[in-house]
Amino acid sequence: MRQPPELNALRIDAAAATAAGSKSFYFATRFFPPDLARAAHAVYWFCRTTDDIVDENLGDINEWEAALRDALRHGHSPNPTLDLFVRTSAEYDIPHEYPLELVEGVKMDALGHRYSTFDELSIYCYRVASVVGLMMMHIIGAKPGAAPYAIDLGIAMQLTNILRDVGTDLRMGRIYIPSDELDRFGYSSSDLRAGLRNEAFVRLMQFQCERARSYYRSAAPGIPMLDERGRFAVKIAADVYEGILGRIESSDYDVFHRRAVVPKARKYWITARALAMPALRRCLHLQK
Repeated sequence: MRQPPELNALRIDAAAATAAGSKSFYFATRFFPPDLARAAHAVYWFCRTTDDIVDENLGDINEWEAALRDALRHGHSPNPTLDLFVRTSAEYDIPHEYPLELVEGVKMDALGHRYSTFDELSIYCYRVASVVGLMMMHIIGAKPGAAPYAIDLGIAMQLTNILRDVGTDLRMGRIYIPSDELDRFGYSSSDLRAGLRNEAFVRLMQFQCERARSYYRSAAPGIPMLDERGRFAVKIAADVYEGILGRIESSDYDVFHRRAVVPKARKYWITARALAMPALRRCLHLQK
């Protein structure tokens, strides 16, 4: 079916915003069929814009929430980002609670919320990341019971973001590592603000990286539960994001002055490995 010119223009803008905002996510969406890629870009554009309202001081988050609620209610919006998002939400039957939860998570950033325990932090991770995974699950399609795995993958990715962006977040006055864990490893908030990389900090970061990896492991059984049209792209996204943890470790946990990224060549190697593994498993099975 031929799409209206204005809708095609919005989709081009959403793809451009995705490519500019997250190279890893955009890389993964290149392995989606075109319709799924367009929907993923629409979701990302909405999520990124919502986040930027607080991070870049681009508006009032409460006004944005009111505009979102109005758009969800009426199925359209004068705001191009919201208009494309609500059209996509309606097409893929995305529950309204998910984007509204995302807004609640961004509000936690706006308030400069500090986290005493991981239980508190996990609520934030669910709101800003797991709901994105749940929205993507609706777009891709999944077997019953896949939601808990999508939630865990979102938490894994958000924990990775938190560890990668320690320095950036500090410059914005934000600390996400739970206070009780700083205390447990004998590393204070003032040490963190000073960018102190000592033995206590290394032990703290090792613990944080291992917990993030544990969420990637617990999320892994959910990927085969996704529709085959989209599961490969999700596998690539998960593997590339998990690879950021290795880059953090190889930098000797210098998250104050560096931003760990997975190089393009490494992303293609990860893709090739993911493509080869099913064939290798079949070959080994036949040799038994």
